Amino acid sequence: MKRTFLSLKYYNYRLWFFTAIVANTGTWMQRVAQDWLVLTELTDNDAFAVGVTTALQFMPLLLITPYAGVLADRYDKRKIMYVTQSLMGLLAVGLGALVLTGFATVEIVYGFALALGTVSAFDTPPRQVFVSELVEPKHLTNAIGLNSASFNSARLIGPALAGLLIAVVGTGWVFVINGVSFGATLIGLAIMKSDRFFPIKHQPREKGQIRQAARYIRHRSDIVVILVVAGVISSLGLNFQLTSASMASEVFGKDAGEYGLLGSIMAIGSLTGALMAARRKESRVRLVVVAAFGFGIAAGVNAVMPTYWSYAISCIFVGYFTLTLLTSANMAIQTSVDPMMRGRIMALYQVVLMGSTPIGAPIVGWIAANIHPRWGIGIGAVAAIIVSIGALIWVRRNWNVTFEYRRRVKPHLVIIGPAEHAQRRQEHGTKRRSRERTLDATTQEQAALSSGVAAVPPRSATPEEP
Repeated sequence: MKRTFLSLKYYNYRLWFFTAIVANTGTWMQRVAQDWLVLTELTDNDAFAVGVTTALQFMPLLLITPYAGVLADRYDKRKIMYVTQSLMGLLAVGLGALVLTGFATVEIVYGFALALGTVSAFDTPPRQVFVSELVEPKHLTNAIGLNSASFNSARLIGPALAGLLIAVVGTGWVFVINGVSFGATLIGLAIMKSDRFFPIKHQPREKGQIRQAARYIRHRSDIVVILVVAGVISSLGLNFQLTSASMASEVFGKDAGEYGLLGSIMAIGSLTGALMAARRKESRVRLVVVAAFGFGIAAGVNAVMPTYWSYAISCIFVGYFTLTLLTSANMAIQTSVDPMMRGRIMALYQVVLMGSTPIGAPIVGWIAANIHPRWGIGIGAVAAIIVSIGALIWVRRNWNVTFEYRRRVKPHLVIIGPAEHAQRRQEHGTKRRSRERTLDATTQEQAALSSGVAAVPPRSATPEEP
């Protein structure tokens, strides 16, 4: 347990962790309220309209996030987040005011979703890599895992609270409350102590910095595999607000409260996955691929559940594999890249992860609306299984991945990948050099004996020696 919460010993990280729970709770409340507003109040259960709203909110990530990554590497991340967090709070309050006064329409919600997505695109890269300045590098993996735990603690509370508030006070007040919750992050940023940061040297202003990051990724096949797997699953599989809303309202005939509860139940698995991730000392590509395959199986089971409660329980496993996949991918990339390039690399990762949503969300929404909501989930399950198996075949052929079954002490299956092969080569080289040194010493000794000269170990000359 101590290892799980190791990063909380840092004052600035503690502030970030707990204030993020408040802000993220508000964000999850708004996501649920926004989808419910479009689906049930502004349209007649139009899942495609929900998909368009989601697509507009994530579309700016495709165009803006790479430049935001450059800014994150060049400038003070805390100052950037002062601006972005304030703007997102104002947008939430503004949309809430329009809903409360009866002026909200689908088109207005589309506009606010686009504006919020634009600000979020500038906010995401500095927020993702800011944690690297709050803890020592050796504790970065733990801090990333706890960040996911914080986010999913909020996810556990936010959807259920949103469902309750929608039923009691309406969707408009949910948006207003979310706007106020951003104040927690702003206060936390303001009271952090500057002398307790672990700053990373800012990248000087140069031309072609995005191309530089793209070239870096192109020569890192491990990152490419992660991007392909995460991008495909994000596009077609991670549309939970859309698919859960369709399943709750159309398949099971439930209201906002039951819809919000689904998100909280899924967060049980997500929080478990995040806490497990915080305990890991490192993350590898193999974990990302295994988690992707597990997600495909869990989502496939989730799609065919016959009752509301069986569907809800299966959401726990979907949440667990989702967070294991995303957190492992985040850890593997952040901890293995050049710190001065981390903002740009993570920005491009977010482009693939979140920017694929505008492509997949309308497709999933159309399938859910015109074929069946269950197929809206099923298409993501099939895609996850195919891409994970494809990644496994590729890495076995290109990285010489092998499997060994060991019977000593505790029988278990061992995966031998690039890191293990490199370690074996290093150990083999060390043993070879040791044998060569031993052979050289023996040869020299024999030569000295044959010449009648006693072999003595070499000494460093000193002034006292003749």
